Amino acid sequence: MENQRQDAAEAENSTELQARVAELENNWRTALADLDNLRKRTVRDTVQVRQQERKRAAKELLTVLDNLDLAIGHAEADPATIVAGVQAVRAQADLAMSNLGFPRHADDQGEPFDPQVHEAVSVVPAVGVEPGTVVQVVRPGYGGAENQLRPAAVVVAKAD
Repeated sequence: MENQRQDAAEAENSTELQARVAELENNWRTALADLDNLRKRTVRDTVQVRQQERKRAAKELLTVLDNLDLAIGHAEADPATIVAGVQAVRAQADLAMSNLGFPRHADDQGEPFDPQVHEAVSVVPAVGVEPGTVVQVVRPGYGGAENQLRPAAVVVAKAD
């Protein structure tokens, strides 16, 4: 009789354990499926965001391209008007870069060299200028301190 009760208790425990194992396996499979769905959704969302940003960048450049086409169409015109038109297009391109989050650095000539925003392309002796001072900007930099697209290429004064 005692053995029958033990067998019955063991059978009941075994059934409970099997049910618990089945429940945990089901939870595990659900978690795996949720993780896989999250991964797929993240990939899809990333592709969509990239496409939207590429489209936004291209829209910023459309006005610049349109005005360059107009400038080319007026190649026969007075050179002063062409220069003025190209300068206006240049200003539009700067505005587009700024709208994309990469404003053009201010003219750094006369400022101390800062490796965070400058790239020294040359060092020259300069009379009357403090060593380590930017004496010429060869290529402007774009972007802010924490989101820099490219540093400004500069010529720096060296000690005599």
